[in-house]
Amino acid sequence: MAVRRAATAHTRATTPGKKTTPRQASPQHSPSTDLDRVVHDRTRLAILSALAVNDALSFNELKALTDTTDGNLSVHSRKLEDAGYLHCDKSFAGRVPRTEFTLTAAGRRALEKYLDHMEALIRATRRVK
Repeated sequence: MAVRRAATAHTRATTPGKKTTPRQASPQHSPSTDLDRVVHDRTRLAILSALAVNDALSFNELKALTDTTDGNLSVHSRKLEDAGYLHCDKSFAGRVPRTEFTLTAAGRRALEKYLDHMEALIRATRRVK
């Protein structure tokens, strides 16, 4: 029972219909430090990076390059596809199913924006010293 109370003590009650205000910028949090959470995940970043340097990759090629399981690759590629960052083409080669992934223009832009953001954070951190 104590565990349940502790877990619910941190939840925020909201009134139906009440508008929430966006988080205000502070020294600890500012919009300039927000990262694209879809891209920021290690596995999804690896998928996007692999596709950025290859025109297309099969499911097995991408699985080998990213060192993931079938299930992890499936879940993470679906998130990227839902975000519009990659395209998944499913077909058959004879009776063998073939899944091929390609990076979309939006995916390339998201990856470039993410990398630019990380480079800016690294530069800012090095200047602080």
